[in-house]
Amino acid sequence: MSLITLFFDGLLWALGIYLALNCAYLLFFALAGHFRQPRVAAPAQSNQAGRPARAVCVLIPAYRENSVILETTRAALRHTYSGPHTVCVIADGLQPTTVEALRNLGAQVLEVHFERSTKGKALLYALENLPRHRYQVAMVLDVDNLMGRGCLEAVNQAFEAGYQVVQAHRTAKNTDSAFALLDACNEEINNHIYRKGHFAVGLSAALIGSGMAFEFGYLRQLLQGIGETVGEDKELDFRIARDQEKICYLNSVFVYDEKVENAQVFTQQRSRWLASQLEFLKKYAAEGVEQLLDHDNFEFFNKVVQAFLVPRVLLIGVLGVLLVGSAGLSLVLPVGPSPLFWGGLLAVLAATLLISLPGRLYNRQLFAAVVRLPYALLCMVLALLRINRSKTAFLATPHRVQALDASIEH
Repeated sequence: MSLITLFFDGLLWALGIYLALNCAYLLFFALAGHFRQPRVAAPAQSNQAGRPARAVCVLIPAYRENSVILETTRAALRHTYSGPHTVCVIADGLQPTTVEALRNLGAQVLEVHFERSTKGKALLYALENLPRHRYQVAMVLDVDNLMGRGCLEAVNQAFEAGYQVVQAHRTAKNTDSAFALLDACNEEINNHIYRKGHFAVGLSAALIGSGMAFEFGYLRQLLQGIGETVGEDKELDFRIARDQEKICYLNSVFVYDEKVENAQVFTQQRSRWLASQLEFLKKYAAEGVEQLLDHDNFEFFNKVVQAFLVPRVLLIGVLGVLLVGSAGLSLVLPVGPSPLFWGGLLAVLAATLLISLPGRLYNRQLFAAVVRLPYALLCMVLALLRINRSKTAFLATPHRVQALDASIEH
């Protein structure tokens, strides 16, 4: 065997081991997601009788979303909660008429003007300008989010149980196109693996960017020096893990979120996510090992491991290419793992994704979404090529006004 053949053989085996570890990680937490979830309840010695519910400030950063923010704010103000709750819109680039309409609805509005807008900077501005002792909990929503029934009550209960950070179950508001359903499936797989599965085995759930609640002062502390990162939720994840605070996951408490409906928005959104993943991989890889060895902080190390994982759509494509390529190459130059190895990994990955999907998404529309996977893979490749653009421009996901389902508004 020549040196070149040995080189490619070793390279392919190294790649195979790396991709196998990717699949094993996902499979483990996909199975864990079917374990019984920890019960979120206040300690027995805590006397809840007569104790007032915590005061909640619902924070909604709004970047140039003049239509959808009105519907979101109206729904948030109508949300039923036994304690006091204020809705605060952080208005970045909203029209004066929109700001006036929001105030007429009863929302508090803070106007901000940044040279480069980010959600993290908007949230920090609000927390530094709102009365510090008026609120105990900050609930963060995206501009298109809708809280399901009992959301704030369940969040309050989680804080009563001792948590300082809570992540609700964010789920699709719309599945009316193939791309929207594909995006909805992707989010539910993330929920199952990175939130439900992790929380079931005693680890923190991952934050998702909205539908998340924090002890008010703690969030202000976490956001100090947040800078212009394109992934403020991931930065918060790492900071919370460094503090060794547990993030609670409320699987049965829903926050409804609009899913992307076309390839252009899908590509733009994934560019931002990929840029965020690479940013934190470079920033925290070394610290992850240090936290594990010097501080026994497995939570932080686990976050770094997640940054090393190949995005699932790309993983499907890479394994597919390797399966086909190895089948053809084995006829000429048998190097690296056999086609059975790559085919086995692809089968494991497919099974992992299927067991991570909730039963309600198994319908006739799912086939249409699966058919779009090759197109989604192409979009992911384009997203990789556009990572640098996402680092220098704020790529907000556009939203549209949708009719709200009255059965879940309150």
